[in-house]
Amino acid sequence: MAAAAHGKVTGAVHRHRHLSKQGLLERAFTFAFRGLVYAQIWEDPAVDMEALAITPDCHVVTIASGGCNVLSYLTADPARITAVDLNTAHIALNRLKLKAAQTLPDHASFHRFFARADDRANIAAYREVVAPHLDEATRRYWEGRDLIGRRRIGGFARGIYRHGLLGRFIGAAHLLARLHGVDPKRMLEARNREEQRAIFETELAPIFDKGFVRWLTSQPASLFGLGIPPAQFEALAGDARMDSVLKARLRKLACDFDLTDNYFAVQAFGRSYDGGEGPLPPYLQAANHDAVRDRAGRVDVRHVNFTDFLGSQPAASCDRYVLLDAQDWMDDDQLNALWAQITRTARPGARVLFRTAGEPSILPGRVADAVLNRWAYRADASLDYSARDRSAIYGGVHLYVLKGAE
Repeated sequence: MAAAAHGKVTGAVHRHRHLSKQGLLERAFTFAFRGLVYAQIWEDPAVDMEALAITPDCHVVTIASGGCNVLSYLTADPARITAVDLNTAHIALNRLKLKAAQTLPDHASFHRFFARADDRANIAAYREVVAPHLDEATRRYWEGRDLIGRRRIGGFARGIYRHGLLGRFIGAAHLLARLHGVDPKRMLEARNREEQRAIFETELAPIFDKGFVRWLTSQPASLFGLGIPPAQFEALAGDARMDSVLKARLRKLACDFDLTDNYFAVQAFGRSYDGGEGPLPPYLQAANHDAVRDRAGRVDVRHVNFTDFLGSQPAASCDRYVLLDAQDWMDDDQLNALWAQITRTARPGARVLFRTAGEPSILPGRVADAVLNRWAYRADASLDYSARDRSAIYGGVHLYVLKGAE
């Protein structure tokens, strides 16, 4: 199963010969991508749900990633959600979250497991309450051992958000900042937006002007921890230096939103959620717990390529499509195959939401006109969603709506 999963990821990323510079980078990325990448997804579900306008009859098809948005979409009361992913660790994490929502006795225990995620009581709860209800593959993953011999489920007693590729990347970024005499956690001491801007500009922003940091961020491998493959690295940089791009994105995260309402910033600067009831993803908020628990059975998690899944579905059978940033990984043939299946399976009123490393939509000039002309690009709304996405990591959030039923 692991070999098959790795083959699907390599098929999505590898574009160059083995021994070329780009080919070596692509293979290094797929090696890094074999394990857990995102313990927390980095797309804003509040923006997603506004853009998607989910209704009770909707079939939502989404990339699973860390599962935060999949469970959060349940608060919008869709008829069903199909969550697909090529990463077996993400599949196991989604299935664990869903089963925990259904079996843990109350919101307090669910909150402890996934918001605090650093308590030995979580391991007992897993063993006694959740594990007996998991499928064999998911249980085998969490009870299996990592590269240094620890059971993976133990991550929920050690702070799961410090684990995975992204968690380690954030940890390395904190270490780099401290080596320059700066503690990123200082951002969380800000009492208002004015103090947020002051701390960022005087303490964090100057780090990006250091020669070593400029060199390091110019290396594609340095951003593997963000889940950015070599092809997406080029799109993210565009015509600018990468240190300038990253500084601008971090400035947005640090300064453009109130930290009391931005759990992405709390994770980035504090390496965990802030305890208590805020700020948190919708699925972890107490007010939404009953809805998430009662509707968790509507989610079907599948280890499959997005295009292949749609190819197995009847025509006009899906309503909402969430692609995250997966299209940044794709060549033109893959993009056209994907959008042919999206268009075939789209019901009247269908919506497609995706993100890009760069600012513009990547579809014009790449997806065949005969297909793309059936979709209306909501340009103004997309600019607004991009500005309000609290994760701040992407250049663009893009919404397309099937023509004829807008």
